[in-house]
Amino acid sequence: MNRRDFLRNTLLGAAGLGLLGLPSVGEAKGKTRKLVILHTNDMHSRIDPFPNDGRSNGGMGGMARRAALVKEIRSKEKNVLLLDSGDIFQGTPYFNFFGGELEYKLMTMMGYDAATFGNHDFDNGLEGLQKQLPHAGFPFLSANYDFSNTILKDKFQPYKVFEKDGLKIGVFGLGIELKGLVADNMIGQTVYLDPVKKAKEIVKILREEQECNLVICLSHLGYKYETDKVDDRKLAAQVGGIDLILGGHTHTFLEKPDTIISPGGNETLINQVGWAGINLGRIDFEFSRDGRKNGYAAAVLPVDERTVISS
Repeated sequence: MNRRDFLRNTLLGAAGLGLLGLPSVGEAKGKTRKLVILHTNDMHSRIDPFPNDGRSNGGMGGMARRAALVKEIRSKEKNVLLLDSGDIFQGTPYFNFFGGELEYKLMTMMGYDAATFGNHDFDNGLEGLQKQLPHAGFPFLSANYDFSNTILKDKFQPYKVFEKDGLKIGVFGLGIELKGLVADNMIGQTVYLDPVKKAKEIVKILREEQECNLVICLSHLGYKYETDKVDDRKLAAQVGGIDLILGGHTHTFLEKPDTIISPGGNETLINQVGWAGINLGRIDFEFSRDGRKNGYAAAVLPVDERTVISS
């Protein structure tokens, strides 16, 4: 068994909270560095858990529980990034009454590092989004929405580079075509740019200019379509240099990351953890001391009544 498979099987073989604080092989000896990626998608304003009344996903989710889980992981891991792949808004009365203010404030309290946009994040129009942005203490990354002729001009960057323990992690965002999903008057003069072309441009910058050790795409394109529409799998197959695509939009439950061999022969991981915050995705990457990626481990952490909420 190679190092990557050992890491993956070790982490997947553990259960629930037992995953927290699991060291990488060799990390204790100072030979490697570990980066923990936590991620969500399609939260849809689900602040409270689903009622435990026999319905599907009953008793699952809740932002207070997720916050406790994230806090516990951070207490045991020094290099953590918390990311979201869009559709933060829409789905409960909290959004109808408060327009997204609570969602952004709670994500800020949780310490989200970055997010991208989903189509439902425009459900109150550009004005509604602009109104809530001051409540978000984290950046929104968007490489293929051009807001130049809108009130959101210069509000967002296509990518951000994070540094953790000497590692450089480049993160960029891609969104789905909004026409047909969002009313024209809600997006104004927003221009949709080809996600494959923009991804190639951004990856080139992150790899060659920024010299990133890891490149992550926050995608709201969707996991897989039977048509020619660009999805995460097609993106991975056409764009080299992306290590990890964290997806959204299709509410896909993946038990473990999908793998696609991208141009150049490297492996791109694709992950998505359903919707409504009922799961927290976790992917641990191991790096050698010279910054080379050695392997990864992945798990889906359920957010449920077993998640202890501490004060």
